[in-house]
Amino acid sequence: MTLYNNSDKNKRKTWFLFTGFLVFAMIVGYVFSVAMENSMILYIVVGFSIISSFIAYWFSDKIVLKMSNAKELKFEENKELYRLVENLCISSGLPLPKIYIINDPAPNAFATGRNPKNAVIAVTTGLLERLDRSELEGVIAHELSHIKNYDILLATLVTVLVGMIVLLADWFSRWAFFSGGGRSRDNNKGGAVIIIVAIVFAILAPFFAYMMQFAISRKREFLADADGALMTRYPEGLARALEKISSDPHKLKTVNRATAHLYIASPLKEKKKSGFLAKAFMTHPPVEDRIKALRGIKN
Repeated sequence: MTLYNNSDKNKRKTWFLFTGFLVFAMIVGYVFSVAMENSMILYIVVGFSIISSFIAYWFSDKIVLKMSNAKELKFEENKELYRLVENLCISSGLPLPKIYIINDPAPNAFATGRNPKNAVIAVTTGLLERLDRSELEGVIAHELSHIKNYDILLATLVTVLVGMIVLLADWFSRWAFFSGGGRSRDNNKGGAVIIIVAIVFAILAPFFAYMMQFAISRKREFLADADGALMTRYPEGLARALEKISSDPHKLKTVNRATAHLYIASPLKEKKKSGFLAKAFMTHPPVEDRIKALRGIKN
């Protein structure tokens, strides 16, 4: 079975995970509101998520680009890159995105924006220096696939939801510590049980939220690899690019865990991990698995 056979399956799984993420956030908010004996907590959680999603939808690209120290690249500064992106956009029916450059020797790239008409592709100087044309074309096609599939919007909204759950869990933990548990002072056993459940949620919610974020990110990467290879009709180009990016010793200077999952390959230079729990916290699928799947594609 090739990546093409798995494309539809990965899409369904991605949206299933995203729906589960939303339900999970609402459950956490409900449990905390019951534990605090204040129904307003749930309304605050829902309101905060809506406001955060609105901000993320309209300004996520600017925030991410600022965090990455990316600067817009003008056509005159790199005509060859612009023409490469333009040719791929024409063949895939996409509008030309803005192109940004990150002055960093570590080869990597990411896409952001709320939709194909307002999309951005950012590449590092190291990527332009290390890759040949077919490899660079594979990377750009991968990022255009994220844009075409609206992965860039999905990734942003999931990031916001993770941040919301982490903040909520931290808020409840502080409340439980300083108030002594509120209802736990009463002799009401039911109330004490709710407090215990809420404390467990406060501890485990960020853990599961990050797991779901990384799971969605990994599914997105496999799908973008498949679509990118289909766009260029040359899977080997992207496979070789992934080999060079993953083997490069440089670590991206401006990266953090909030934006790491956006890049085509993990910029954190994590050590190879084994075991279910270790892999669950990987922002990207193992590069070896991606390369093997790409080289298994029948042209």
